[in-house]
Amino acid sequence: MAESIGMEEALQQAGRVHFIGIGGAGMFPLAEILHSRGYEITGSDNNESETLGRARALGIPVALGQRAENITGAGLIVYTAALLPDNPELVAAKASGIPTFERAALLGAVTRQYSNCICVCGTHGKTTTTAMLTQIMLQAELSPTAVIGGKLPLTGTNGLVGESEHMVCEACEFQDTFLRLAPDVAVILNIDEDHMEYFKTLENLIASFTQFAAMTTKAVLYNGDDANTRCALESVKCKRLIPFGRSEENDFRAINVTMEGAFASYDLLYHGEFLTRIRLQTPGEHNVSNSMAAIAAAMFSGASILDCEKGVAAFRGAGRRFEILGEFHGVTLADDYAHHPRELAVTLAAAKQMHHRKVWAVFQPFTFSRTARLLDDFAAALALADHVVLTKIMGSREINTYGVTTAQLAEKIPGSVWFAEFDETAAYITQNAQQGDLVITLGCGDIYKAGKLMIRLWEAQE
Repeated sequence: MAESIGMEEALQQAGRVHFIGIGGAGMFPLAEILHSRGYEITGSDNNESETLGRARALGIPVALGQRAENITGAGLIVYTAALLPDNPELVAAKASGIPTFERAALLGAVTRQYSNCICVCGTHGKTTTTAMLTQIMLQAELSPTAVIGGKLPLTGTNGLVGESEHMVCEACEFQDTFLRLAPDVAVILNIDEDHMEYFKTLENLIASFTQFAAMTTKAVLYNGDDANTRCALESVKCKRLIPFGRSEENDFRAINVTMEGAFASYDLLYHGEFLTRIRLQTPGEHNVSNSMAAIAAAMFSGASILDCEKGVAAFRGAGRRFEILGEFHGVTLADDYAHHPRELAVTLAAAKQMHHRKVWAVFQPFTFSRTARLLDDFAAALALADHVVLTKIMGSREINTYGVTTAQLAEKIPGSVWFAEFDETAAYITQNAQQGDLVITLGCGDIYKAGKLMIRLWEAQE
């Protein structure tokens, strides 16, 4: 691979930047940012999508299908980590002599170009918090640039090109990619055991968050109620540390938390002084913590508490984060990205508070290592639902050296069923779900496709 020069130097020299997998949620916002700065952008992807339509509307030519000839004329090539090593376009790029970098390297370079880059990290809640923070800052007319892991309903996009020195982005710990970023402000939501096929131990995972926090130039805003997060910050000195949470030790504190169905309200204090009553429009009590993180970061960046109150009240969630897709034959269909037992538990707990007749959890396990390691935890979390339907494990980048199967998980959940194919899954749900039920597809793979199949089947019944 031609990485003899750094990303910044490659950006300075490149006239045309080519994106392999431009339609990806993390790729297109970066293409938009470079396009706004005058770079000539080209791209390729394997599947037609709404995002590719947006790219073409900007005058960005996109090739369908990934072939070696697509890279012709590029001065810099950026690729998504989702590509397989034998992808013909990626193979050609690495052999071409053209500077070729994975997407995280470009994101890191972009973050270094803003004087107030807010990087939101943590095992759970990154997309919701990043989207909520972006909406607050956008409505406060702070004109942020943003890279979000899910669509922001306010804009219908995963990214935003702003006109200020503010940037908001998700910072993912997977394979330490967040250590390639340049955070001025770090927001740490929580630290929980995940991606352990890479980190091996909780201590290694916490050490990476410590390193990330130490990289910040201005402040670390962190969940003061989370023991692992507090542990990560014990050795971080000479930084402004701003904790949020429910206990008295936190700078930003939520008290008098009440639930109306699945939606929380609370009094927000800062150093013990009442600021306002916050009313959430995103389901689940766990969003109390996410909203405090977003508010703390927004206020640190210049938003008023009134801006924060209005922004949070107007925020209805990010794409694939308890996203209500519609009601079909009296059955409500939702979709959520939850793929870790703790995420499943809080999502299903919120679903149970929404007063539907029955809650159906339709879950696609993601990666063999996570499924094998947390099999009992997955079973306990999914058992919160009234009905559990499982699909085969999406291995993604992994080979099943663990011998784990969906059948093993199903055996631990009384009454659950599982199917190898999405069409079987969709047929079962549409034949058995009843009026008043909530069906929620869960997982970070392509389980949303099962939801689309359900919609087609329900519509065909009309």
